Order: sequence, then C-alpha cells, then structure tokens
Amino acid sequence: MGEFFDVETGGPLRLELRSVDGRDFSLLRSVGYTAQGYADPFVVPRGFVTDFASVPHLFTWLVPKSGDFLPAAVLHDALVSPGSHEGPEVGRHEADRIFRTAMIGLGTGRVRSWLMWAAVTIGTLWASRDLVKRTQLVGLVGLVALLGTAATLDFFDVVAVVPWMGERPWPTELALGAVFAVLVPSVLAVAWGRYWLAGVIVGVALALLLHVTAALLAIYAIYLGLERLVSGPADDDGVRVRDRREAEAESTLGDR
Repeated sequence: MGEFFDVETGGPLRLELRSVDGRDFSLLRSVGYTAQGYADPFVVPRGFVTDFASVPHLFTWLVPKSGDFLPAAVLHDALVSPGSHEGPEVGRHEADRIFRTAMIGLGTGRVRSWLMWAAVTIGTLWASRDLVKRTQLVGLVGLVALLGTAATLDFFDVVAVVPWMGERPWPTELALGAVFAVLVPSVLAVAWGRYWLAGVIVGVALALLLHVTAALLAIYAIYLGLERLVSGPADDDGVRVRDRREAEAESTLGDR
C-alpha cells in the first residue's frame, strides 16, 4: 500500500508538530511516504503548515479532525498545495486516492477511509472551478436532500409526493425508504463520471444521515446563538473578540 518514514533517519515516522494558532500546525520534522507505482518517495518538508483533516464541526462526531490517519492528512494537504512537497507531482484526483490508500495502511478503518476519501473528492470537484462538475456536485447533494425531506414528510403523512412511500404499513415504508436511499444516489452519481464511486458514497451517506444531520444542525445553531449571546461575536477564525480583548486588557494592567 505504501509506508511513511522519517526523512532524517530513514526509520519509522516521527510526526512532530508545533501549534501555530491552535488551528494550524507546523511540521518540525520532514515526513516521507513511499507509494506503490512511484519510484521516488513523496516528502513533506519541515515547516509545512497543515490544519489536519478539514472536517466541519458538525461532522466531527463521525470523522474527527485527528487520529491514526493524521500523517495521511498532512500528506494530502501537501499534495494538493502546489509546490508544497518534494517528489512526484500528482493531480488532486490522484492525491485523493493516495490519501485513501495511506489511511488504510495506517490502520484507519476502511469505512472511515472511504468516507474521508469521498469527502475530499467533494473539495476536488469544487476546486476544479469547472461549472459542470460544480453543477453535478450541487445537483446530487440538493436532490438527495430534497427527496429525503419529501420522503420523511410522506412517511409521517404530511404530504403524499414520493411514489415509493404511499399508503403502506410503516415498516414497509421504512424498508422502501432505506432501499431508495441507496438506489437514488447511486443512479444520480453516474453523472459524476470518473468520480462516480465518491458520488455514491456521498449521496448514500447523506440520505442515511439526513435526519441525524438536521437534528445536529438545529442543536449546533442553538449553541452558536447561545455562545454569541453570552460571549459576543466571533471573528473569521472563530475567536470571541470581546473575551480576548478583556483578557489582553487584564494582562496589560497586570504588567504595570
């Protein structure tokens, strides 16, 4: 699959980092990775800055920002940032594949590895700035969310718009809902072309986790509203400006 190693000694990987601001981290030692199919290794040099796995706060319960996959996340950050690594140059699609393979080699569960691969593929499609690819991405996510919402309302007999629900016993509706939660995204994902498998994973995960995500989104919105009320507004980095200014003022007074 591939293997990480310490560039300075050639031995086992030593991942040493220094916090830049609590969100970004700088490498204190270079990271090396040998991948099948490449004669030369990939090297992420000392001083490279990474934010680990770029996971929205809402989904860290499923995919944390750090873990046994951390070296693979650092490698992926470097591979998708032009000029940030030494060794073979690869496109984002190949960088995503290497990321997935590296995670599995580190012992990350295969389900999580494929979920994270599908997630970074979304970033690859969006970063392409290709209108067609962006339309395919938004179309899949939007249609799955729309159909999932309609099916849920149909299940509770609020509306009757989804043909596979109808007036059936609730166990049957639940079973058919699960079947079409897999079938519909799989068909829509064909439009993603070479990225079709990532589309299937993204679509099915969204369909199956739609209700959990909606509930978490509502809870998170309540938390953000409460935090703003109690702590004041935050800047672009999520720092509560009022509290920081008060802390800095107290520190300044203490130095006099």
